[in-house]
Amino acid sequence: MKQRIITGVIAGAGFISILVLGGLPFTLLIFILGTVAMAELLKMKGMSPFSYRGFIGFLFLWLLLLPETILSFDPIHVERTEMFLLMIVVLLALTVVTKNSFTFDEAGFIILSSVYIGFGFHFFLAARFMEDGLVFLFFVLILVWVTDSGAYFCGRFLGKHKLWPHISPKKTIEGSLGGIVFAVIIGSIYAIFFPVFSTYMITLLFILIVSIAGQLGDLVESALKRHYSVKDSGQVLPGHGGILDRFDSLIFVMPILYLLTFI
Repeated sequence: MKQRIITGVIAGAGFISILVLGGLPFTLLIFILGTVAMAELLKMKGMSPFSYRGFIGFLFLWLLLLPETILSFDPIHVERTEMFLLMIVVLLALTVVTKNSFTFDEAGFIILSSVYIGFGFHFFLAARFMEDGLVFLFFVLILVWVTDSGAYFCGRFLGKHKLWPHISPKKTIEGSLGGIVFAVIIGSIYAIFFPVFSTYMITLLFILIVSIAGQLGDLVESALKRHYSVKDSGQVLPGHGGILDRFDSLIFVMPILYLLTFI
C-alpha cells in the first residue's frame, strides 16, 4: 500500500504538472504513454514489441495518435483516414506474403488495438489544445477519478448485487450507481467555479456520459485482461500496474466525447 501511495503521488504530480505546462512536453508525454500502452497490449497477445509485428503495431498507433502539426499528409494530398485504410490493405497482403506466419487474427488485433489506444490518446491530446482545454480536461479527470473512488467505497460498504461477475467479480451495481452519484455531486460543484458549458442540463449530461462511459472503459480493459489471463496490463507503475490500467477509462471516454461533439 505504501508503494502504491508513493507511486500515485509522484506519477500524479508529474502528470498534472506536464498537463498544465501543455505544448510539446505534453505532446511528448502522450506519445510515450500511448506507445507504452500499445506495447502492453502487444505483450498480452504474445507479440514482442521489438518484433516486426510490434513495429507495425506502433506505426498504426502513431498514425492515429500524432496531431496534424507533427504528422501531416497534406504535401502528398492524402487524408489520414485514407493512409490508415491503405496500411490495412498492406497489412492484409502481408498475411499472404508471409504464408500466414503473420496471421489474419494478428492483423485484426493490431488494427483494433491501434484504434483503441490511438484515438483515445489522440482526442485527449486534442482536447488540451482547445480553448479552455485545461479546464475541460481537469473536469474529465476529476469525473473519472471521483466515479472510480465513489464506486469503490459504495461497493465496499453497500455492494450486494454483482454488476458483471464474469468480467470483474468485485464490481457491484450499488458501487456503479454510487460512482455516478458522486460524479454528479462533485461535477456540479466543479461547474459552479469553472463553468465549462452554458447550461446546467448540458453539464449534467456531460457528467453522466463521462461517468458511465468511464466505468464501461474499465470493464473493457477488465475483459481484455481476463481473456488473456493477466492480472495487470504491465508493471510500469509499481503498485498500480501498467499505463493501460491507469488510463483505461480515459481513453474510452475521449472518443465518445468527440463523437458527441464535446471536443
